[in-house]
Amino acid sequence: MTIHLNEDTSSERDFLYNELFQFLLARGIAGASLIRPDAGFGGHHRIHESEHGSHANEHMPIRIEFVESPEKVDSIMPDLCQLLTDGLIEAHDTVVYKWANRSGPIV
Repeated sequence: MTIHLNEDTSSERDFLYNELFQFLLARGIAGASLIRPDAGFGGHHRIHESEHGSHANEHMPIRIEFVESPEKVDSIMPDLCQLLTDGLIEAHDTVVYKWANRSGPIV
């Protein structure tokens, strides 16, 4: 799953990307990544770029990606769709060939 939105989009309590990220954590999603590209554009075709690696420029694109079972995705989708007030939720068919979870201390 990929959620596309803008970094500066706010919600009732926080920035929307923070609220969505915390929602996924609270709902038990196995893991998620918050990705900030260096540049992007949307339907308006205006390019937004970070300034020398910083994200001081407003309206930068942002993505949240996660992999989860179809059943888990189906269970959170109504609430996730309700939370997303501006952006896009994209679903991908995925084949997981191996899932490994390292046990014990990381050396």
